[in-house]
Amino acid sequence: MLTIIIIIAIAAVATFILMKKGKIADANNNNIPDAIENKVAEVKEKVAEVKAEVKEVAAKVKKSAPKKQSAKKSK
Repeated sequence: MLTIIIIIAIAAVATFILMKKGKIADANNNNIPDAIENKVAEVKEKVAEVKAEVKEVAAKVKKSAPKKQSAKKSK
C-alpha cells in the first residue's frame, strides 16, 4: 500500500514539475494538465449520455411490464 502511495506521489511531483517547465500544457494555470481536463469533460459527457439512455430504457420497461396483482395472504 505504501508503495502505491509513493508511486502516485512521485508521478504527481513529476507532472507538476513538467507543467511548470512548460512540457505539459496547462493553459489556465490551475495546476491541472489540459489533457486530464479534456478527458474528464469527455467522461462527463459520456456519463450524461448513458444516464439519459438508462432513464429511457427504465421508462420503457416500466411501461411494458405487466402489473402484478397483490395476493392477500389469509391465515
